[in-house]
Amino acid sequence: MEEDVIGRNKNLTKKEASMLSPLQLAYIGDAVYELFIRRYLLQKKLPVHELHKEAVKYVKAGAQANIIHFLEKELREEEKNIVKRGRNAKTHSSPKNANITDYKYATGFEALIGFLYLTGQEERMFQLLNRII
Repeated sequence: MEEDVIGRNKNLTKKEASMLSPLQLAYIGDAVYELFIRRYLLQKKLPVHELHKEAVKYVKAGAQANIIHFLEKELREEEKNIVKRGRNAKTHSSPKNANITDYKYATGFEALIGFLYLTGQEERMFQLLNRII
């Protein structure tokens, strides 16, 4: 039997995930969060063009910055550290439609989602994501 290239169902250890850059964690977290929001919005039975407009409200940097501030008191110490790493990451791009502070906090939020996803902490990830809906 051929092994999967990305190791389907193989989670990273926390140590392995911590070795990734915060921007790599945010890269995955962005995709996971976008999928979560799209799946949530499907329940609203909106036309596709409306789905996109609604999704943007959730995934823009300002909204993600607000989310991380909302969740801050509920985060575990390890989670706060991941957010801080993401927030302080040096990026080579600047936000087009957001201020730099919101962009940095959004990166921290996405890094947290990426970390939880990659380490197989889906229950915790969904616990946090469901709090923001």
